[in-house]
Amino acid sequence: MSITPDTKDWTWVLERVCPECGFDVRAFERSQMGAMIRSNARAWTQVLSERDDLGRRPSEDVWSPLEYACHVRDVFALYDERLALILEQDDPEFPNWDQDATAVSERYVDQDPAMVSEQLQQRAQKLAASFDRVDGEMWNRSGRRSDGASFTVETFARYLIHDPIHHLHDVGAPLRPA
Repeated sequence: MSITPDTKDWTWVLERVCPECGFDVRAFERSQMGAMIRSNARAWTQVLSERDDLGRRPSEDVWSPLEYACHVRDVFALYDERLALILEQDDPEFPNWDQDATAVSERYVDQDPAMVSEQLQQRAQKLAASFDRVDGEMWNRSGRRSDGASFTVETFARYLIHDPIHHLHDVGAPLRPA
Protein backbone atom coordinates (compact mmCIF):
# COMPACT_ATOMS: atom_id res chain seq x y z
CA MET A 1 0.00 0.00 0.00
CA SER A 2 1.40 3.35 -0.92
CA ILE A 3 0.93 6.64 0.81
CA THR A 4 0.05 9.77 -1.11
CA PRO A 5 3.01 12.10 -0.50
CA ASP A 6 2.34 15.09 1.74
CA THR A 7 3.17 18.11 -0.38
CA LYS A 8 1.98 20.77 2.09
CA ASP A 9 4.41 23.49 3.09
CA TRP A 10 4.18 23.16 6.87
CA THR A 11 6.24 26.31 7.57
CA TRP A 12 2.97 28.09 8.39
CA VAL A 13 3.18 26.42 11.84
CA LEU A 14 5.76 29.09 12.68
CA GLU A 15 3.01 31.72 12.49
CA ARG A 16 -0.10 30.11 13.96
CA VAL A 17 -1.45 27.25 16.04
CA CYS A 18 -1.83 23.97 14.18
CA PRO A 19 -5.58 23.40 13.84
CA GLU A 20 -5.11 19.62 13.67
CA CYS A 21 -2.96 18.92 16.75
CA GLY A 22 -3.46 22.21 18.60
CA PHE A 23 0.26 22.79 19.17
CA ASP A 24 1.61 26.34 19.09
CA VAL A 25 5.34 26.33 18.30
CA ARG A 26 5.61 29.92 19.55
CA ALA A 27 4.50 28.99 23.07
CA PHE A 28 7.75 27.65 24.54
CA GLU A 29 11.17 29.03 25.36
CA ARG A 30 13.78 27.99 22.83
CA SER A 31 16.02 26.88 25.68
CA GLN A 32 13.49 24.11 26.35
CA MET A 33 14.06 22.45 22.98
CA GLY A 34 16.23 19.63 24.31
CA ALA A 35 13.75 18.84 27.08
CA MET A 36 10.87 18.85 24.60
CA ILE A 37 12.66 16.40 22.31
CA ARG A 38 13.38 14.07 25.23
CA SER A 39 9.76 14.27 26.40
CA ASN A 40 8.50 13.54 22.91
CA ALA A 41 10.79 10.52 22.62
CA ARG A 42 9.40 9.15 25.90
CA ALA A 43 5.88 9.47 24.48
CA TRP A 44 6.94 7.49 21.40
CA THR A 45 8.41 4.80 23.65
CA GLN A 46 5.00 4.49 25.27
CA VAL A 47 3.33 4.20 21.87
CA LEU A 48 5.77 1.50 20.78
CA SER A 49 5.50 -0.53 23.98
CA GLU A 50 1.80 -0.26 24.78
CA ARG A 51 -0.03 -0.48 21.46
CA ASP A 52 -1.10 -3.72 19.82
CA ASP A 53 -1.91 -2.12 16.46
CA LEU A 54 1.57 -0.83 15.65
CA GLY A 55 1.70 -2.19 12.11
CA ARG A 56 -1.94 -1.56 11.23
CA ARG A 57 -2.77 1.43 9.08
CA PRO A 58 -6.04 3.16 9.99
CA SER A 59 -6.65 3.52 6.26
CA GLU A 60 -4.76 2.61 3.12
CA ASP A 61 -3.27 6.07 2.72
CA VAL A 62 -2.30 6.77 6.37
CA TRP A 63 0.85 5.47 8.05
CA SER A 64 0.62 3.01 10.91
CA PRO A 65 1.90 3.99 14.38
CA LEU A 66 5.09 2.00 13.66
CA GLU A 67 5.67 3.84 10.39
CA TYR A 68 5.16 7.20 12.11
CA ALA A 69 7.63 6.17 14.83
CA CYS A 70 10.20 5.22 12.19
CA HIS A 71 9.65 8.59 10.53
CA VAL A 72 10.15 10.46 13.82
CA ARG A 73 13.32 8.45 14.51
CA ASP A 74 14.68 9.46 11.10
CA VAL A 75 13.57 13.08 11.50
CA PHE A 76 15.58 13.29 14.73
CA ALA A 77 18.70 12.06 12.90
CA LEU A 78 18.11 14.32 9.89
CA TYR A 79 17.60 17.42 12.01
CA ASP A 80 20.72 16.71 14.02
CA GLU A 81 22.66 16.63 10.74
CA ARG A 82 20.99 19.83 9.55
CA LEU A 83 21.60 21.60 12.84
CA ALA A 84 25.30 20.73 12.57
CA LEU A 85 25.34 22.17 9.04
CA ILE A 86 23.78 25.45 10.21
CA LEU A 87 26.23 25.77 13.08
CA GLU A 88 29.29 24.88 10.98
CA GLN A 89 28.55 26.63 7.67
CA ASP A 90 27.22 30.00 6.60
CA ASP A 91 23.61 29.68 5.42
CA PRO A 92 23.89 26.10 4.08
CA GLU A 93 21.33 24.54 1.78
CA PHE A 94 20.09 21.24 3.16
CA PRO A 95 20.09 18.23 0.86
CA ASN A 96 16.58 17.23 -0.11
CA TRP A 97 14.97 14.37 1.83
CA ASP A 98 12.01 12.43 0.50
CA GLN A 99 10.30 11.08 3.59
CA ASP A 100 7.92 8.92 1.58
CA ALA A 101 10.69 7.29 -0.47
CA THR A 102 12.59 6.66 2.78
CA ALA A 103 9.55 4.94 4.30
CA VAL A 104 9.43 2.56 1.35
CA SER A 105 13.17 1.96 0.93
CA GLU A 106 13.71 1.43 4.66
CA ARG A 107 10.60 -0.77 4.91
CA TYR A 108 9.20 1.09 7.89
CA VAL A 109 6.21 -1.26 8.05
CA ASP A 110 8.48 -4.28 8.65
CA GLN A 111 10.76 -2.85 11.34
CA ASP A 112 11.00 -4.23 14.86
CA PRO A 113 9.18 -1.90 17.30
CA ALA A 114 11.67 -2.54 20.13
CA MET A 115 14.60 -1.66 17.87
CA VAL A 116 12.78 1.42 16.55
CA SER A 117 12.13 2.54 20.12
CA GLU A 118 15.78 2.15 21.07
CA GLN A 119 17.00 3.95 17.96
CA LEU A 120 14.44 6.73 18.39
CA GLN A 121 15.62 7.27 21.97
CA GLN A 122 19.28 7.36 20.94
CA ARG A 123 18.66 9.81 18.12
CA ALA A 124 16.43 11.98 20.30
CA GLN A 125 19.11 12.14 23.01
CA LYS A 126 21.75 13.12 20.46
CA LEU A 127 19.56 15.83 18.92
CA ALA A 128 18.48 17.13 22.33
CA ALA A 129 22.12 17.39 23.41
CA SER A 130 22.91 19.29 20.21
CA PHE A 131 20.17 21.81 20.96
CA ASP A 132 21.29 22.04 24.60
CA ARG A 133 24.62 23.39 23.32
CA VAL A 134 23.01 26.18 21.27
CA ASP A 135 23.47 29.52 22.99
CA GLY A 136 23.32 33.26 22.37
CA GLU A 137 23.81 34.35 18.78
CA MET A 138 23.93 30.74 17.60
CA TRP A 139 20.10 30.84 17.60
CA ASN A 140 20.27 33.42 14.78
CA ARG A 141 22.42 31.37 12.38
CA SER A 142 20.60 30.41 9.21
CA GLY A 143 20.11 27.56 6.79
CA ARG A 144 17.66 26.75 4.00
CA ARG A 145 15.83 23.86 2.47
CA SER A 146 16.23 22.98 -1.19
CA ASP A 147 12.75 24.44 -1.82
CA GLY A 148 13.98 27.86 -0.66
CA ALA A 149 12.42 27.94 2.83
CA SER A 150 14.86 29.74 5.12
CA PHE A 151 15.26 29.16 8.85
CA THR A 152 17.25 30.50 11.77
CA VAL A 153 18.26 27.92 14.35
CA GLU A 154 15.34 29.16 16.45
CA THR A 155 12.71 28.82 13.70
CA PHE A 156 14.32 25.53 12.63
CA ALA A 157 13.86 24.24 16.21
CA ARG A 158 10.26 25.40 16.40
CA TYR A 159 9.44 23.93 12.99
CA LEU A 160 11.12 20.64 13.93
CA ILE A 161 9.31 20.06 17.23
CA HIS A 162 5.89 20.37 15.62
CA ASP A 163 6.56 17.28 13.48
CA PRO A 164 6.96 14.60 16.19
CA ILE A 165 4.29 16.24 18.34
CA HIS A 166 1.86 16.34 15.42
CA HIS A 167 2.56 12.68 14.67
CA LEU A 168 1.66 11.71 18.25
CA HIS A 169 -1.67 13.34 17.48
CA ASP A 170 -1.84 11.37 14.22
CA VAL A 171 -1.58 8.08 16.11
CA GLY A 172 -4.01 9.17 18.84
CA ALA A 173 -1.40 9.33 21.59
CA PRO A 174 -1.10 12.00 24.29
CA LEU A 175 1.17 14.78 23.09
CA ARG A 176 3.29 14.40 26.21
CA PRO A 177 4.11 11.24 28.19
CA ALA A 178 2.26 10.42 31.38
